[in-house]
Amino acid sequence: MKKLLLIRHAKAEKETAGKDIDRPLKYIGMQDAAFMADRIKTEKIVPQIIITSPALRTKTTAEIFADHFKLPTPTSNNAIYEASRQTWLKIINELPAEYDFIAIVGHNPGVSQILYYLTGEAREVHTSTVALIEFEIESWVEISGDTGKLTYYSSPKE
Repeated sequence: MKKLLLIRHAKAEKETAGKDIDRPLKYIGMQDAAFMADRIKTEKIVPQIIITSPALRTKTTAEIFADHFKLPTPTSNNAIYEASRQTWLKIINELPAEYDFIAIVGHNPGVSQILYYLTGEAREVHTSTVALIEFEIESWVEISGDTGKLTYYSSPKE
């Protein structure tokens, strides 16, 4: 069985003088990320590794989760930034085989789109939302549309 934890980055600053990729988290975003990391840790939902978009807001969110879970520094994957549903599926199909439970920190609309594609569940994915998808398969490459089951979903708004 493979498990995928989708995490949408925490609330970020709306605009900065720089590029979108460099937008930092707001203070409330950092608090929300820590709150959600603690919430799912209590539920014993702890991945083996975390992979993140290279954007500052996703990297910071991933680092907060990794710190709370006592995991190594998250790995960055440039393809996650602005990924389409097709790109998301390619990323998932190429996840490292030695891991059975991986978290990916990304952006909307991509997180919402891949969640729906994999599970058939249309959900509002606010900032700091987490969604656990379980797959009754042996290999990441086998994952495709409607092969997963959404087994846990939560956001700071709940």
